[in-house]
Amino acid sequence: MLGLIRDNYADFGPTLAAEKLRERHGIDLAKETVRRLMIDAGFWVPRKQRPPKVHQPRNRRACLGELVQIDGSDHAWFEDRAPACTLLVFVDDATSRLMALRFVPTESAFAYFEATRAYLECHGKPIAFYSDKASVFRVNRPNATGGDGYTQFGRALYELNIDSLCANSSPAKGRIERMNGTLQDRLVKELRLRGISSQADANAFVAVFVADFNGRFAKTPRSDFNAHRPVRADEDLARIFTWREWRKVSASLTLQYDKTLYLLADQPEHRAVIHRYIEVAEYPNGRIELWADGASLPYTTYDRLAEIDQGAIVDNKRLGHVCAWHRRCRPSAIAGAAPAHPPGPLPARHRGLARQHRAKNLRDSSAPQTCRRPSKRPSMHHCLTGNYRKTKTEPQHQHPPNRTFQLS
Repeated sequence: MLGLIRDNYADFGPTLAAEKLRERHGIDLAKETVRRLMIDAGFWVPRKQRPPKVHQPRNRRACLGELVQIDGSDHAWFEDRAPACTLLVFVDDATSRLMALRFVPTESAFAYFEATRAYLECHGKPIAFYSDKASVFRVNRPNATGGDGYTQFGRALYELNIDSLCANSSPAKGRIERMNGTLQDRLVKELRLRGISSQADANAFVAVFVADFNGRFAKTPRSDFNAHRPVRADEDLARIFTWREWRKVSASLTLQYDKTLYLLADQPEHRAVIHRYIEVAEYPNGRIELWADGASLPYTTYDRLAEIDQGAIVDNKRLGHVCAWHRRCRPSAIAGAAPAHPPGPLPARHRGLARQHRAKNLRDSSAPQTCRRPSKRPSMHHCLTGNYRKTKTEPQHQHPPNRTFQLS
């Protein structure tokens, strides 16, 4: 057995070696048995006995703004004075300077939109952002179909000509991980001393904290060159930092996004986009714009989930008043109470319709029908039509010619 493993599967893992022994040689051994044999023969080293991986520190970047590390830190920043939230942290790799801090409810694309826009308006565009592999920064589905391979945040950085780099491990971005630990100690205590218990007040205070922190701990870069680039006049940050989706315009000049139907006005320029895909842009504040060929299209909305006005019910032929009465009585039936009494007198128009319906029902049911006496168990169809089938087991009853039966 060991010779077979040595000759063919010496560099295989125990699980794969057990599978190949079963498939190719007909040897059925449990993977743990194969693992023990390979460990004893020195073909396999258990994970606990392997030497730890060495993560050597890399050199800092030379210039301010050449590489900015970004991350979100979930923590009880206000201790027990307020719920836990997330702090978005921007740290320059060359100097360890805190470039920006922002408290947000959770780490999301819209939160990074607002924080990054504030960063660019204050410092300019860095060469690259360095982050982890969270879904905000990287498409993590290996079989993802459609799209261009970018996340919404990645697409915004691409439009601004900012590189997006993702670390393969936490030690690779250890500078910002250590910064998060420092902030969870120092910043929490600063917020406690100042009695700050809300995200809005904390965001107003972070500018003072950042200035004091950088004055104490920031490093001097190897180069005095500032790699930040100014935002160009044609780069509309408000327009770039939006959530984009493509939707197709139907023949009725409508499209659907986020369970809401958007209606375009029937105009010649709008008819030109029928059966075409246009962009739906959602801003961080919830505003929606429809873009076609670079222009914003006016629209109205039709919310399919809006609350229905139960009072504005159109009569449905003869069942209108019955359905209305049933709707008014249903709440008491659902609550388990006694059935509700019929409502008060109907309006004159409904009273007239009700009289007509009752008269028609009486005419339908009052027509005399001559029939024989039914058997012991007549079917429902027989009872309604008065048409009974003769049976051999039951004698026929004769009735006087002038006597009829009416079914009620």
